[in-house]
Amino acid sequence: MKNLKDLVRPNIWDLKPYSSARDEFHGEASVFLDANENPYYEPYNRYPDPMQRELKNRISALKDIAPEYIFTGNGSDEAIDLVIRAFCEPGIDNIVTITPSYGMYEVAANTNHVTCVKVELASGFKLNAQAILDAVDSHTKVIFLCSPNNPTGNLLNREEIYRILKYFGGIVVVDEAYIDFASSLSLTRGLVGFPNLVVLQTLSKAWGAAGIRLGMAFASPGIIAVLNKIKYPYNVSRLTQEYALDVLSREEGMKNKLSEILNERSLVETALHELPFVKQIYPSDANFILVRVEDANATYDYLVKQGIIVRNRNTIALCEGCIRITIGTPEENNALLKALNTMTL
Repeated sequence: MKNLKDLVRPNIWDLKPYSSARDEFHGEASVFLDANENPYYEPYNRYPDPMQRELKNRISALKDIAPEYIFTGNGSDEAIDLVIRAFCEPGIDNIVTITPSYGMYEVAANTNHVTCVKVELASGFKLNAQAILDAVDSHTKVIFLCSPNNPTGNLLNREEIYRILKYFGGIVVVDEAYIDFASSLSLTRGLVGFPNLVVLQTLSKAWGAAGIRLGMAFASPGIIAVLNKIKYPYNVSRLTQEYALDVLSREEGMKNKLSEILNERSLVETALHELPFVKQIYPSDANFILVRVEDANATYDYLVKQGIIVRNRNTIALCEGCIRITIGTPEENNALLKALNTMTL
């Protein structure tokens, strides 16, 4: 990895961050007259902890990662945007990502006037490290990978990711939104060995808290400091912090539901294999299945009429003819299968 100072945009490196009232004081006090808050309607009349210290300590204990390696934000999308803003000079630099994959990498790049270079996955949606490295030029600052990948559902080969981390001098972001559903351990275990690695995770999937919008980024303390420097002062609300702490206290319940989802995924896959119009079911390490059918548009439209919504991925590169099916409750999955069994194309 290059020196962090050489990677960060010069104006960001030299930026003096905004200092809020709660940045300047945190601790115990009886009278708070520093932040121009309404003195009534406690407790939500008060600004939240801008650095989410209690929440990060809880995540630290759960993940066995020191708090200084943790950033929390408004979903993983905030971290995606901040990484691009911190490291990519608008109109000059670029990011490299894979396709098909999560669309927000490209959207965030375009929003920040940064070019997005997309490299198609190899056969079977496999990651080819050399193809990624060949797409890099002198203005490539960040590589985005998603593992397990969305919408394909598969884990990317760990050795190929390590090769990219070893030979690329910039920042490598690995989005692990679905890692809890996979058999592989998180790449957070490699943070010390790879100072250019940023790992994204979320409470939206396995933890069942998509509505509170809590995303996490794990990286070296230097990278985390840069993200904290340019984030909005109170980027995670008190309500979100409180609910996240409650969610994280129910790890055993999460694991039980996760096991149920994985069991249902297996049952749905088995049932889909019996349908004559299903051409291919791709292996999944996530809570969804990518399925190639004879007519994706007709299948999607038919399910909509039955009140069942899946994702039509027919227009996505390498996913022509595919629908993406999220694994629901047993009742929801049975309703889907019943509808598909009565469909005629």
